[in-house]
Amino acid sequence: MHQLFRLVLGQKNLSRAGDLFSLDDSEIEDSLTEALEQIKIISSSSDYQTNSNDQAVVEICVTRITTAIRETESIERHAKALVGLWDSCLEHNLRPSGKDEDTPHAKIASDIMSCILQNYNRPPVMALAIPIAVKFLHRGNKELCRNMSNYLSLVAITKADLLADHTEVIVKSILQGNAMLLRVLPAVYEKQPQAINRRLTELLALMSRLEQPEQYHLLRLLHVAAKTKQPEMVQKCIPFLIGHLQDSTHTDVILSILTEIAGYAPEALNSSLPVLKEMAERRPYLIGQMARIYGAVGHVDEERARSCLPFLVSQLANMEHSFHHILLLEIKSITDAFSSILGPQSRDIFRMSNSFTAIAKLLTQQLETAKARSGRSKSLALHTVLTKGMNSDDGEVVESGDTPASISLSDLDPLSQGNDKWSFKADADGSQLGNSSVSHSSSIHIESENLPELVKENYREETPEATTSPVEYQDKLYLHLKENLSKVKAYAVEIGKKIPVPDQCTIEDSVRSCVAKLFFTCSLKGHYCLYSKSSFILISQEPQPWIQIMFLFQQSLFPEPLSIQSRSVQLLRALWEKTQAEGAHSFETAMMESTFPQQKALDQVQLHLEEVRFFDVFGFSEAAGAWQCFMCNNPEKASVVNQDGQPLIEGKLKEKQVRWKFIKRWKTRYFTLAGNQLLFQKGKSKDDPDDSPIELSKVQSVKVVARKRRDRSLPRAFEIFTDNKTYVFKAKDEKNAEEWLQCINVAVAQAKERESREVTTYL
Repeated sequence: MHQLFRLVLGQKNLSRAGDLFSLDDSEIEDSLTEALEQIKIISSSSDYQTNSNDQAVVEICVTRITTAIRETESIERHAKALVGLWDSCLEHNLRPSGKDEDTPHAKIASDIMSCILQNYNRPPVMALAIPIAVKFLHRGNKELCRNMSNYLSLVAITKADLLADHTEVIVKSILQGNAMLLRVLPAVYEKQPQAINRRLTELLALMSRLEQPEQYHLLRLLHVAAKTKQPEMVQKCIPFLIGHLQDSTHTDVILSILTEIAGYAPEALNSSLPVLKEMAERRPYLIGQMARIYGAVGHVDEERARSCLPFLVSQLANMEHSFHHILLLEIKSITDAFSSILGPQSRDIFRMSNSFTAIAKLLTQQLETAKARSGRSKSLALHTVLTKGMNSDDGEVVESGDTPASISLSDLDPLSQGNDKWSFKADADGSQLGNSSVSHSSSIHIESENLPELVKENYREETPEATTSPVEYQDKLYLHLKENLSKVKAYAVEIGKKIPVPDQCTIEDSVRSCVAKLFFTCSLKGHYCLYSKSSFILISQEPQPWIQIMFLFQQSLFPEPLSIQSRSVQLLRALWEKTQAEGAHSFETAMMESTFPQQKALDQVQLHLEEVRFFDVFGFSEAAGAWQCFMCNNPEKASVVNQDGQPLIEGKLKEKQVRWKFIKRWKTRYFTLAGNQLLFQKGKSKDDPDDSPIELSKVQSVKVVARKRRDRSLPRAFEIFTDNKTYVFKAKDEKNAEEWLQCINVAVAQAKERESREVTTYL
């Protein structure tokens, strides 16, 4: 042991203890384990709690030791001695005195705790520490318990298995009021489900006493538990979830859990359908999840199918276009499973018209007729409509002989003339088509005065499953896709996690060449969604990689290879030809010679998305299998973001006072980002400009000013552009700049979405 440690600890010399900080960390690193063992002897003496000199010596030495361990990164070497001293603290009183002052051993425990558990990402250290750490949860020191809970939550992120053996202790602590540890339970549930299930009723009873973040973690626990498909859990869970469904803060999460349960225990939700129906009628934006629950219950037996279909059919006529596909999939899935409900004319109904209202009327008529199962193959009402025609949404009468086969599960929109735009549109949902594994439904939309004749001829055809077999045409694209279908589907799944498929793509002429105007919206469209009415718009100078990505995505939707005669391929080919340079490969040749986009092109696409801060406001949700906005991916943060008067972020930023780059004149101000405004606290200097707050709904874009560091770019400053002014701000470091950028982008998107909703409501 270093001679200074020997002097200070051996003689308990307080006057020389401060000299330990004059030594270099590397000089004393070899002495730390022996010093910790000596401290353990001193702190375990009978008079330690009353000996202020010894306490001061120990506190100084512990601080010096933990500092040296951090600086030399030698925690593994000294972990055993450090944990041994920590464990010895449990043998003494840790409860604070009446003055809320920590006891001597509580002070030691607190210092060691932060040193050890900050290394939560080092499994060997955690393996030693966790068995001791959980014991501090029940020793009567609230502050120690609170800090311990924070660290254990971090451990749960990286090494949940180390906590699994202590699940019962953790649950007991939660039930005694330590709600912070609720965030640990989802991580350990799969390892110790029974330990949690036994106390699940007691845990659920805490809901009304919890803050919103803890409520969210409790619901997240139920979501994890629901995936295990345990009947015991389902019985306890459903009444609780239905009872809290009215709470708009957690509606999206609760419906996700109910949808999960509906996938394997739909009969358990049968009695809850009236409540779900009432909720859907009051909050139409929830119809997507409601439809899947009704669809699952409708598959239990024919009786339930008949009780569920009227609700789905009634919503088909009332909902906005983005939900039609989900509803049609669920309706068709049920009627295919129980073919006797609609009879042999089922296929005709789904092919009859572009009008969803008309389909709803036909389905309603047939369901009513079915109640009478006369045994006739066609009802009189349906026969009349089929032979004499029917009214479409726009009032036109469509004769049965000319009824276009344009309604199918691919949901292609009608041709719209008079607009010089080309667009691809994909409406995201989590449904499945037939037996294929599909995470989105899609619709493609082309608008142009001068569409190629081939496109016009093929636009009214059916989906690939319903067309004449492409093999008859010896279609090269079809044959190529048939050989590579499994690779294409696997590739589309993987690339879809890294690069989002746009909801709409418009090809426009620019000065040099064509550009793609891409529109992205959130697939979930939850209560606090940033992009349910508005869109994130991206202008790409390289449209062809996007068209190829859309093509691969389109193929992934169908169980059979696409044909060159397919509508979706024809429309994508039209997009390609709009961007095709003279002498370049045709669409089908390009798709066959290079089925997948080159990695360089994908890197450019991803880099462009990063540059426009797309990933600040969107992220891929593994649970949903789709791209969702920041708020739908992080519903636990919605209450903070949407609480009136509460800032999203606040702190000091440097604002550039002069626009020109060569003049480096900055002014430091205290900024607050709250609501629809970025405000600053005005100073007292005379040159302080009298600017009004930045209205976030008026912000056109937020641009990063980055600096290069080896293989990556780091945000150094950022610019905010409005229609008449540009602001340049600099944060104190890259991490702080990232935080500001994240919050500003979310706030801008939220402000624009709110404005869009208000305009829609007004109109």
